[in-house]
Amino acid sequence: MTRLYITRHGQTEWNIEGRMQGSLNSSLTEVGVKQAIQLGKRLENTNIDIAYSSSSGRALHSAELIVGDRDINIIPVDDLKEMNLGIWEGQTFKVVEEKHKEQFDTFWNTPHLLKEFPGESFEEFKARTVGAAKRIIEDNKGKDVLIVAHALVVKFLMNHFENIPLEKAFDDRIINSTSLSIVEVKGNEYNIVKYNNTEHYEIEL
Repeated sequence: MTRLYITRHGQTEWNIEGRMQGSLNSSLTEVGVKQAIQLGKRLENTNIDIAYSSSSGRALHSAELIVGDRDINIIPVDDLKEMNLGIWEGQTFKVVEEKHKEQFDTFWNTPHLLKEFPGESFEEFKARTVGAAKRIIEDNKGKDVLIVAHALVVKFLMNHFENIPLEKAFDDRIINSTSLSIVEVKGNEYNIVKYNNTEHYEIEL
């Protein structure tokens, strides 16, 4: 059995400002650093054979904090980067909603109907990120693997594992910063052990 420990990066400056990040990067806040260290504490007695991270700075920084001084190799993966949001990136959610209301509403509420999006299509994004996860699983059979990525990446990976179609992708939108999702993989079967769990927020540092 292969076990995946999947998490989102810690809180960033742009998260606080309500900006859409996508393929652009924003540094972790003090809270974001703390969240990653807390998750590392939570997992310190959990076996992790190898770690994979989005190559974006916020994810790699989070991965480094989670791993800490443990002898775990962190492999950066471009295909685990957040969805490219085109001209929306760097703008606040409020501004994007005002300037592109119809497209913004379609993105979140009926994503399967989204056409002529200025960034990466959902089909391209899903193929890229799920493809990366499948390669990681194939290369690490029987191992315990940490994956550090982004909100939409985690959401679409979990949707894949749960066989949730695109039209229902955002029925439950929230993936919290450094939330932990655990998936057990046996062949083509996926068992969701935890999903978007944040118990480690209570750990005293």
